[in-house]
Amino acid sequence: MSGTWINLIFDILICFFLLSGTFFIISGSIGILRLPDVYTRLHAATKSSTLGVSGIMIGAFLFLFIEHDIVSGKLLLGILFVLLTAPVSGHVISRAAHRSGVPLWKDSVKDDYDEVLQAEQKDK
Repeated sequence: MSGTWINLIFDILICFFLLSGTFFIISGSIGILRLPDVYTRLHAATKSSTLGVSGIMIGAFLFLFIEHDIVSGKLLLGILFVLLTAPVSGHVISRAAHRSGVPLWKDSVKDDYDEVLQAEQKDK
């Protein structure tokens, strides 16, 4: 009896990670299409892809570990790689866009990064 309950809980956990990862990827795709400027689109692309791909990989890792007793080092390295590189690449791309003069959305309240860059130029 306990084996069936535990299997049911693990199946629910695996489905949760797979469905939440899918949700984040779909919402990020919608965000890329709907958001107004480069910076908000980058935010949608990097945050949702990090959570989405990581969720799917965690679900796949749990499935392989629970169902087939396989510990996949490639999936663990993939999760770590995505968690480290996606936010950094989004930051670097947005910084390059800002430095090359890509304008913010017209309804943006404040450009904090521009103030920091101007303060750095005054110090030089």
